[in-house]
Amino acid sequence: MQIRRLTYFDYPKLKKMVSYLCNDENDKTAKSLINAPVSFLNAMLPLNLKFQPESFILVENHEILGLITIAQTQGNPYKINITKLIFKDNMYEVGQQLVNFVVQKLGAKGASSFFVTIDECHDELFNLFIKGCGFRQCASEKLWKIDKPNPQQNNDYHWRYAQNSDAETIAELYNSELINIYKPSLIRNKKEFQEVFFSGLTEGYKIRYVLEDDNNILGYFTISTSDNLNYILELTTCSGYDFEYEKIINIMLCEIAKKRHSFYPIIKQKTYTKKSEQLEIYLNSKNYTPIQTRQILVKDFYRPIAEPAEGWKVFLLGENQITTN
Repeated sequence: MQIRRLTYFDYPKLKKMVSYLCNDENDKTAKSLINAPVSFLNAMLPLNLKFQPESFILVENHEILGLITIAQTQGNPYKINITKLIFKDNMYEVGQQLVNFVVQKLGAKGASSFFVTIDECHDELFNLFIKGCGFRQCASEKLWKIDKPNPQQNNDYHWRYAQNSDAETIAELYNSELINIYKPSLIRNKKEFQEVFFSGLTEGYKIRYVLEDDNNILGYFTISTSDNLNYILELTTCSGYDFEYEKIINIMLCEIAKKRHSFYPIIKQKTYTKKSEQLEIYLNSKNYTPIQTRQILVKDFYRPIAEPAEGWKVFLLGENQITTN
C-alpha cells in the first residue's frame, strides 16, 4: 500500500472508485477533486501559504482504495478541516490510515487542530474517528430546510456587507456568543473573518454581512454555497438584544434571490451558541424541516510545557520554589 498526493493522471482510477457511491454525480465528483495546474503549485507551498484543498489517495496494486481531502480554515492555516473521506467496500481500515496519515503529515508541518463534521447517524464513521484516530466529540450543528422560500423586500434592519476592518469586532461578537465549554476548541481569531487574497481560487463562495445599530455591530450573518443551488445560511446575534429571526433570514433570502431564481436555502443552527435554543424555537414555529444533525469532532495538538532544569522541583503552593541542590 502507498499513500500519495492525488494527480491529474489518477482521474480514470478515481472515477472508478467513486462509482461505488451509487449516485448520479460520480463523474462530477471525480472531476471536482482534480485541479492539476493549480494543485501542483499549491502542493509546493508551505502550510501558511496554501490556498486550495489537497487530496491524498491510498493505492494498492495500482488501484485506488481510498481518498481523503483536507482544507485549511480561511484565515487560520493551522486549523485543518477534513472535508472528504471516501473508501471502497466498507474498508474502514483504509479510511483510518488516510486520516492518521494527514494528521501526522500536517501535524509535523505545524497544524494545531483537525476538524471533521459527520452525520450523527453514521455510527461506523463516528467510531473510525473517535476510536481509530483519537478524535473527540466537541459539538453539533443542525441543518433546517426552508421548503418554500418567499423573500420579501424590507428595510427594518440596518445591514451592510462586512469589511476586513470589521473582523476584530466580529470575532469578539462571535466568541462572546459561544457557550463557555466550547470555547477552547471553537474560538476564532479575527483573521478567520477576513476575506483572503486567494478566495477567488477556492470552491464556491461565502458572502459576509453585519447588522448595525448606531455604528455598533450587533449581528453577523453569512451566505455560502459550493454549487450555486444549495445555500447555507448562518447567523450570530448579540445575546443582549432581541432580534426577529424572520427579518434577518428574509434579508438573506432576498440577497440570494438577486442572483438565483431557483435555490434551496438551508439554515445552520449552531447548538454551541447562547441563542441556539431561541433560534430552534423560531424554526419549529415556522415548520421548517430539520434534515440533518452533524457532529463536530476535533483532534488538537498541544505544545508541551518545557521541563524545568535538572536539579529543580517546582511546587505550586504559595510562591516558593524549592531547590534540591
